[in-house]
Amino acid sequence: MSYRAGIILLQDDKIALIERHRLGLHYFTFPGGHVDEGETPEQAAIRETEEELGLQVTLKQLLARYGWHGKWQYYYLVEVIGGEFGTGQGEEMHDPTPEHGTYHPVWMPVADLLSRPVLPSQLAELVVHGVQSGWPAQPVVFQEEPG
Repeated sequence: MSYRAGIILLQDDKIALIERHRLGLHYFTFPGGHVDEGETPEQAAIRETEEELGLQVTLKQLLARYGWHGKWQYYYLVEVIGGEFGTGQGEEMHDPTPEHGTYHPVWMPVADLLSRPVLPSQLAELVVHGVQSGWPAQPVVFQEEPG
């Protein structure tokens, strides 16, 4: 089984997302990517944040595990400790291909999360609830809905 690790970065009532244009679709995702061989999900979340956003972060807590297409995705609440937003040097950031599409880091107001095409939508809902009512004590587990 392969894994993916992503982050939830909040600042000034906004959340860091990756705006995507891919195969005729326009949507937003949480920064992150595949966990490499010999790497933990925590290490991947930190590495992917630097590659995609240009930021160094520290992990605060695991907020969610999401089962999607037979793969587990781990999402961590993070805090910035260095870097400059928008300076990521990952190859996907600067070398768009038709099959992978474009990646553009953006700040989106948390208030807009549920009215925009943010994926996974269950995670967007968790973020809005967490900002309004506090984060869950234990990670939330989501499973892809069949169909």
